[in-house]
Amino acid sequence: MAARAPKVGFVSLGCPKALVDSERILTKLRATGYEVSPSYDGADVVVVNTCGFIDSAREESFGAITEAMNENGKVIVTGCLAGEADTIKGTHPNILAITGPQQYENVVSEVQNAVPIEANPHLDLIPEEGIKLTPRHYSYLKISEGCNHKCQFCIIPSIRGPLASRPIHKVLREAERLVEAGCQELLVIAQDTSAYGLDLKYKEEVWKDESIATRFFELCKGLGELGVWNRLHYVYPYPHVDEVIPFMAEGKILPYLDIPLQHASPSVLKNMRRPAFQEKTLDRLDNWRNICPDIAVRSTFIVGFPGETEDDFQILLDWLDRAELNRVGCFKYENVEGARSNSLDDHVPEELKEERWHRFMAKAQEVSTRVLATRVGREIDVVIDEVDEDGAIGRSQWDAPEIDGCVFLNGETELAAGDRVKVKVTNSDEYDLWGELSH
Repeated sequence: MAARAPKVGFVSLGCPKALVDSERILTKLRATGYEVSPSYDGADVVVVNTCGFIDSAREESFGAITEAMNENGKVIVTGCLAGEADTIKGTHPNILAITGPQQYENVVSEVQNAVPIEANPHLDLIPEEGIKLTPRHYSYLKISEGCNHKCQFCIIPSIRGPLASRPIHKVLREAERLVEAGCQELLVIAQDTSAYGLDLKYKEEVWKDESIATRFFELCKGLGELGVWNRLHYVYPYPHVDEVIPFMAEGKILPYLDIPLQHASPSVLKNMRRPAFQEKTLDRLDNWRNICPDIAVRSTFIVGFPGETEDDFQILLDWLDRAELNRVGCFKYENVEGARSNSLDDHVPEELKEERWHRFMAKAQEVSTRVLATRVGREIDVVIDEVDEDGAIGRSQWDAPEIDGCVFLNGETELAAGDRVKVKVTNSDEYDLWGELSH
């Protein structure tokens, strides 16, 4: 009788890019013969993939490590928090191992050291698309690692290194495998998606018997031929982004751009070391909407950055009102260990950050309510994510999973996750839509 395969528990924290790292580690472990445990009790060892981008994420990661140690005791730590190995070891001296971000092979080696297994290629059959932590109908597609920007508030380049793009034929092959396995929506992610291929000097690769450059435009063109939803995240608004808007108008790429703008005041953007072209961005938004009227733009902003004055903040509110972004998120600035912005002058008091955050969110809700009201009466495509006793919950082409709004179909209990349906929008609020199936 064959021995039981060791089981690995897994805790994945942080952004979708870290989630993809977790999926790759799990795929390698399963390919080696390990099984995945859904609980601490059933796990022979636990891997915690950490996030260390901001202090709240660090606290969550330290909390997850402590919980795993208390509940299981055999823990391997990986991910962005690995740079604080001394702190982790100081709190938990019995941690088995600590590895850095993207060190997939090292994690597998440490698991093998902790709970050895004899290699047996027949023990488990791994689907070609690998192990996924997302529902079957959508998946994240990571196209590169690292970032070349030097934003004052961000420590990602020091954690994950400079831009490192994957060859385009490998990205498209992974996308194709995911679609063949039933994926209906690909969420394209990177730290800087639109810089894709720059580090490789847009090297030519062979795909489908043709030469194709490792470049953002060619990537979008290739993905657009797969016949599924393709959603672009973390897109810096370089001039060449304009070239992909026609793909959205043609239905090849979803009319959705996630652009991390961070602020609108030129002085704040200068202090952040971010591009300060807010007026030009307004012109480009208008141009994009002329080409693709249905385009949705989401973004994230920071309030209370060191040196931000009331005038700077008002510029941001006025810009937000004029830009009419579909979805926005907002963070209150906080010092992050290792960030250059910590040493800047004129830090904004915490109570003023809080007050500005509430004013920002009120303006964002006002804009979102206005934009969503224009959807009422329209027939739209909706993908179903969840069904319960009250009905179905789905998303439109303007909504990314877990970060944007939902479309509620009350009473539609016969649908299933992954179904694509036509819906007539009957109502809206500041974040979500309600509708009924079109017949």
